[in-house]
Amino acid sequence: MSVRPWLSPGALRPGARAALTAVSWLTSPLSPDDYLGLIDPLWSARHPAGRVSAVRREAAGAATLVIRPGRGWNGHRAGQYLPLGVEIDGVRHWRTYSITSPPGDTPGSEITVTVKARTDGRVSPHLVHRTAPGAVLRLGPAQGEFVLPRPLPGRLLFVTAGSGITPVVGMLRTLARHGGVTSDTLLLHSAPSPAECLFRAELVALERRLPWLSVRLTHTRTEGRLTTGRIGELCPDWRRRETWACGPAGLLDAAERQWAAAGVRERLRVERFHLVPVRAPGAGAVGGRVRFDRSAVEADATAASSLLAVGESAGVPMPHGCRRGLCFGCLVPLLDGRVRDLRTGELRGNPGELIQTCVNGAAGPLVLDL
Repeated sequence: MSVRPWLSPGALRPGARAALTAVSWLTSPLSPDDYLGLIDPLWSARHPAGRVSAVRREAAGAATLVIRPGRGWNGHRAGQYLPLGVEIDGVRHWRTYSITSPPGDTPGSEITVTVKARTDGRVSPHLVHRTAPGAVLRLGPAQGEFVLPRPLPGRLLFVTAGSGITPVVGMLRTLARHGGVTSDTLLLHSAPSPAECLFRAELVALERRLPWLSVRLTHTRTEGRLTTGRIGELCPDWRRRETWACGPAGLLDAAERQWAAAGVRERLRVERFHLVPVRAPGAGAVGGRVRFDRSAVEADATAASSLLAVGESAGVPMPHGCRRGLCFGCLVPLLDGRVRDLRTGELRGNPGELIQTCVNGAAGPLVLDL
């Protein structure tokens, strides 16, 4: 089936988008966007999707998926993670993976995620061993604050272990692509063995090519774990460097203690691959009136209430999965207003943005496309 140019992903002009909006009442309860998505999932803006264009085998049990995103994809920052939705036996499962490609220079630029198959998992092995070029995956919004600041500090330190290298390699690729980097950058990475080290050949090649980058690899089967003592030996000036750390909980916990004891905890940024607990809203936080647009239902929400709980209490059929912010099965487009992340307190709100209703609350009046 050929794609007509005026319907290619990302190609709808403002006038065309306005026309779709103007006739949406004719197709209610479905929108014109819903019908576009039935023709080709990559044409949908409400439910962003991407098509796998290549699968590259990495270290043992790991693969990189090259994904061409459709029209609903809004881009990412280096270091962020991406919720991926994959159909397995007729059921859609959501998991999050760090984006390993630099941000695209143009809309629709390919993105990559590198997935390591867990022996006790279902989604990751499916993506690594059973996903082929041509497969369509649902895309959630890129998220996370484990990113590089602007301007760059003078000295950078990355401390990673295992698959914790994935967000950092996206940062390194971004720095390498844009050039002009003068920051003294050191990567300390730990993997079980050379054969199990993700991106090993690329990291070695980057170090040879980039005068500002130094890479130190530790192989735990022969040298032991990467400890904070070892970090101090390999990087004596770690106290004076801005640091990004990602890996097993033990390594991150030890790093947090060491940086705090040295009085430089603010220089350490940590990315953990697990659930972030919901916390009580800060003083002055307010809720708001929530309108569920398609259901024509309105309900009041407190600052501490999840939008999922508010909708269910009001009798609105709410999509959901784990209810803990992990599976992204509750994504809903935000039409108007702002939401508060109940885990971090972060406020955001862009029309059309997909939000997780189980871990976001109202920050004033808002409208959901439900």
